[in-house]
Amino acid sequence: MHDVIIIGGGPAGLFSAFYSGLRKMKTKIIESHPFLGGKVHVYPEKMVWDVGGVPPVTGQQLIDQLVEQGKTFDPDVVLGEKVKSIEKVNGAFKLLTSSGQEHWSKTVIVAVGGGIIEPKKLDIQGAEKFEVSNLHYTVPSLQRFIEKRVLISGGSHSAIDWANELAPLAERVDLVYRKEELKGHEASIDLLIEQGVHLHEQSSIQTLAADPNGQCIEQVILDHPSKGIKSVQVDEVIISHGFNRDSSLLDESPIALERVKDFFVKGNVQSASSVPGLYAAGDILHHEGKLHLIAGAFQDAANAVNQAKRFIDPDATAGAMVSSHNERLDEHNKKLKEKQMAEI
Repeated sequence: MHDVIIIGGGPAGLFSAFYSGLRKMKTKIIESHPFLGGKVHVYPEKMVWDVGGVPPVTGQQLIDQLVEQGKTFDPDVVLGEKVKSIEKVNGAFKLLTSSGQEHWSKTVIVAVGGGIIEPKKLDIQGAEKFEVSNLHYTVPSLQRFIEKRVLISGGSHSAIDWANELAPLAERVDLVYRKEELKGHEASIDLLIEQGVHLHEQSSIQTLAADPNGQCIEQVILDHPSKGIKSVQVDEVIISHGFNRDSSLLDESPIALERVKDFFVKGNVQSASSVPGLYAAGDILHHEGKLHLIAGAFQDAANAVNQAKRFIDPDATAGAMVSSHNERLDEHNKKLKEKQMAEI
């Protein structure tokens, strides 16, 4: 029996594990992938700017730091196990995983993020054959795109960020999006223009034209409702249309959990759900004051842990201050300094 089981090992789950350790709770993380880090693995080379007090770091650097922090208090970690259902039995929570294992806890924090299963594929016949050559749904390395003509399809923050990341490296970057205006941060949109990214508003991909050998995409045919058809020469194509969501955990759990749009957990600003003892953190949590940033996930996590602590022990303090004089943190800092000195 654990004090808290955290479902999901992304930023929200890892910070939940750190904070629950700080509050001396017996903690377990269950992650469906064989690794920790969550959605950040989708963009390992992308620069992450939105963590307060942390200079811009790559996604991979942030993962490494989050994992190290999350393991500070030695939580139990279960990888490669998908939680299929959550059930309340005699006041405790029973979690059943895909392998048939049962995990028991006094409280639960759901931190499964966007429930990523796979990127949304381009709905054009024959597109899948180019996935082995120059059609991409993730960008694991920027090196491939140096001095290339790159077309990115999508109007999300991710698509805008990729365009800005690649603009200084690529020969040319085209950004294709369906709406009239981009909905991103103003500074990011300004940077697109400053860096000379070619914008194709109200446009969509109609056809992928292959080279003479039929192996690679040579041209992308775009369709605009009033301007008609346009052809763009390309070397690489990136599709950034979001990800399919998996709501099976919430669908198959026999608990009266209130939801929003079927997928999100309806909660409050303290990360509490409609089920006593069950909390949510990160993208899965929905409330009026929700902030969909990594920094927001950290706040969700701390709130969830504090609520879980008081659910178990009503006399516990409402919150815990992170102190550099904590015994385990002192030990962690000492090891970090030794590592830095060794590198020097």
